[in-house]
Amino acid sequence: MAKHVLLNNLDHQHLHVEPSAATYDYQRAMCVPLYPAEARLAQAQYPLLFAKDAQGAFQLVALTGLQEGENVFVSQGTWQANYTPLVAAKGPFVIGRSQPDSEQLSIHIDLDHPSVSEQSGEPIFLPHGGNTDYIDHIANLLSTLHESLPQHAALISACEQLNLIESFVLDIELPSSGTHRLSGFYTVNEPALQALSAQQLKDLQQQGHLETLYMVLASQSQINTLVQRRQAAPGH
Repeated sequence: MAKHVLLNNLDHQHLHVEPSAATYDYQRAMCVPLYPAEARLAQAQYPLLFAKDAQGAFQLVALTGLQEGENVFVSQGTWQANYTPLVAAKGPFVIGRSQPDSEQLSIHIDLDHPSVSEQSGEPIFLPHGGNTDYIDHIANLLSTLHESLPQHAALISACEQLNLIESFVLDIELPSSGTHRLSGFYTVNEPALQALSAQQLKDLQQQGHLETLYMVLASQSQINTLVQRRQAAPGH
């Protein structure tokens, strides 16, 4: 059970976060939520697809495994990729209102997260109470995530209006276990994208969505990388 509290340099002066454990929540996740601001960096590492969340809404994701409970980018508890999705990299921190009726956003921390301790890891505050470079980095990361939410919602809305999301099914030959069917995900409807009018494409470009769609398409080449990682993992 998460125990989120407002972070402050009095109550939490001695807290540390172990970076290798910060991604704990996603170390066995088959896919990780992703946002448009990070699509360019993420597409060089992961296949980017769409999945439906618990409410049935589309969410852009980075595919990190081929079956539930599998993340081939994690080895011995450490994320092994040149880019870690923001929601995984943020670790035990979330952004929220300092007071229920306040517009001010502040950093909260999950005190029960496995990465949090007073013994080891990156210090959150300096000895005299100031912010460390680590927590300043986290603040920038959380700000990027917060600002990305409306852009992601707009992307999904535009895709649904233009019929740009289609079901995605892929049969993958795995030497150790035969044919594996990857299903339940969605990708960019490329014929529908190509059929858009010049004005529709211009609108997507001006809204900042066109690049993200191209990043999703370009990332499909990373499926082979994902399969190779899975085959190289112990037990496969």
